[in-house]
Amino acid sequence: MKAYHFLKGNMCGGYGSEPAWSIGEQRSVEGELKMCEWGYHASPSWYDALSYAQGNMACIVELSGEVKKDTDKYVARTRKLVNARNAEKVLRSWGCDCAERALRKAKVTDKRSWNAITISRLFNEGKATEEELDAAGAAARDAARDAAWDAAGAAARDAARDAARDAARDAARAAGAAARDAARDAARDAARDAAWDAAWDAESKWQKRRLNKLMKQLFKEM
Repeated sequence: MKAYHFLKGNMCGGYGSEPAWSIGEQRSVEGELKMCEWGYHASPSWYDALSYAQGNMACIVELSGEVKKDTDKYVARTRKLVNARNAEKVLRSWGCDCAERALRKAKVTDKRSWNAITISRLFNEGKATEEELDAAGAAARDAARDAAWDAAGAAARDAARDAARDAARDAARAAGAAARDAARDAARDAARDAAWDAAWDAESKWQKRRLNKLMKQLFKEM
């Protein structure tokens, strides 16, 4: 079965002292297969494989013999390295795509955040230095911190306003209002959690499709 895996730049795995792989090579193990412990691992998609990546060498592999499956990874008796490409530039481009999409969705206008992506793309093409990349990243972090402080300040103002309002109520009215607020907050939190889950599900699907498209271009898969 076809699957996906990442190796280090020297074509070695991330753990142990196994020698470097070469394209077309096949290896097998003896003994009981154990997920994350023993056997040759791979994933059903590039997106899943990225969670376990130890390097930038993207590998298309074929698993055979006994295979155990989990939601985002496999462990197999035998693994053959079918093809491999250095995906460093592709992964950086994909990261920039995801960051741009996030900034647009959050309606971020701070130029420091957008500039970090611009510099990252230039660095990816050899047109910016590591010093410029670090400086842009630091500025973006400052922008995020400033936004967080602004949000915290707004939340504190709201809390102070609510406290003053509640203090003006008599005990019975406050108790009734508290009960209504609790019910409202519970409903709102449930809706927010559901909305968050739905939003993340949609976002992860987009990220998965985008990465798959870029990797297909890298390997010229059809």
